[in-house]
Amino acid sequence: MLMSRDLTVQQLRCFVAVADEQQFTAAADALHVAQPSISSQIHRLERILGATLFHRDQRPVALTDAGRALLPFARRVLEGLDDVLTAVTEIDDVLRGQLTIGVTPSLGATVLPHALTTFHERHPGISLRVVERDTDEIASRLDSGELDLALAILPLHAASLESTVLAVERLVVVVAKDHPLAARARVQLADLRGVPLIMFAEGYEIRTVTLAAFDRAGFSPTIALEGAEMGTCHAFVAAGLGAAIVPSLMASSHPNLHLLHLQSPVLERTIGLVQPRHRSLSRAANAFASELTAYLGERGWPGRSHSELHEPGASERHEVARGV
Repeated sequence: MLMSRDLTVQQLRCFVAVADEQQFTAAADALHVAQPSISSQIHRLERILGATLFHRDQRPVALTDAGRALLPFARRVLEGLDDVLTAVTEIDDVLRGQLTIGVTPSLGATVLPHALTTFHERHPGISLRVVERDTDEIASRLDSGELDLALAILPLHAASLESTVLAVERLVVVVAKDHPLAARARVQLADLRGVPLIMFAEGYEIRTVTLAAFDRAGFSPTIALEGAEMGTCHAFVAAGLGAAIVPSLMASSHPNLHLLHLQSPVLERTIGLVQPRHRSLSRAANAFASELTAYLGERGWPGRSHSELHEPGASERHEVARGV
């Protein structure tokens, strides 16, 4: 009686290789083994099965009826084994691989550090790499495969990408503690007429959205300083150089500034997790995506107050700022 435990993976690999190459020597070369080893493995397999698998007197070598019957089953066994090995390797990658994450500057300074700390504690063997760029550059690098996934401002206008909305965040006004507006909790855009403002550098979409809002309001902003980057804007405001319209997450991370809720119009931006549409995420990237959403659900967003963050679908009219 045939005992399945007598069959080996190497026997099946040798059998399939000879069937594909139609020559013992070529099969040996394909498997990087000596030709006598191939012949020995095939002879053992034939003894176990009690059947001849190849017509050896023909050139090229041809399958017998028994060989033709065995071939599809042997292929399925080897393919199934490859799937098992791939799955195990991917699981191991979560423990020892590399994860490259794209992030916009404001999110890189607020949300990402907290999420990465938790992820690193659970997966210390993962080598983490962060690429901080604007939204358009992130989209390009996701598409090229340089990034595994990204935390970015939506929408990204690329059909090759898909995103999951994490939250909608309002933009706010920040001023120094001794600023004339610091006694107020809310402000309308019209209240900023004549107020010196810190304006972000060219390339920040928040600058474009802010200027467009002023244009629709019918007056131009008074710009005290322009060309600020996300990391320096708050320092300029704290130094008393002017007010600034910024993401609320950034404002909440600077306790020395006074935050004013901006109304009429409300300016918002949508925060999302972005990944390639037609490329499967690695196990490490999947693990990070799952842990990020779980982290935000359990611990909430960083900052003193989350009143400026809400789920998408709010009914109020707003303008969406992207790329900051």
